[in-house]
Amino acid sequence: MSNRKYSFEVTKTTNASAATVFRLVTDGGNWAKWAKPIVVTSSWVRQGDPPPGGVGAIRKLGMWPVFVQEETVEYEQDRRHVYKLVGTTTPVTDYVAEVVLSPNRAGGTDIRWSGSFTEKVRGTGPLMRGALGGAVKYFAGQLVKAAEREPS
Repeated sequence: MSNRKYSFEVTKTTNASAATVFRLVTDGGNWAKWAKPIVVTSSWVRQGDPPPGGVGAIRKLGMWPVFVQEETVEYEQDRRHVYKLVGTTTPVTDYVAEVVLSPNRAGGTDIRWSGSFTEKVRGTGPLMRGALGGAVKYFAGQLVKAAEREPS
């Protein structure tokens, strides 16, 4: 097993409020409404504190036969959400992602969504960084579109 660590970062800007973006990204039960076609099914394995998406919450996302489970490990209302992969067989270990929301001067929100992991098999890290980073880039784009469709 390799111990090489990799990371990626995606940034987006939306005219939606941080509260709207935060509500969408932390509500694992509703990801299927905005993260299609990658996430066709989304549900709660367990809710956290505060419910539904706070610390300890586990969301299940994906489409049959591939699902991932992500546990919320840090939760700062309307500002920051940190989660890790759990209970899922993946080609990486120690995957942790963070979504940071910052109000901007234009009245919208800057989104910084980053992730890091350790490769399991030497040489697979760059491929997995591309795959995970690409998925997060897609999700961030869909998140912006969904947030901007929400009523103010």
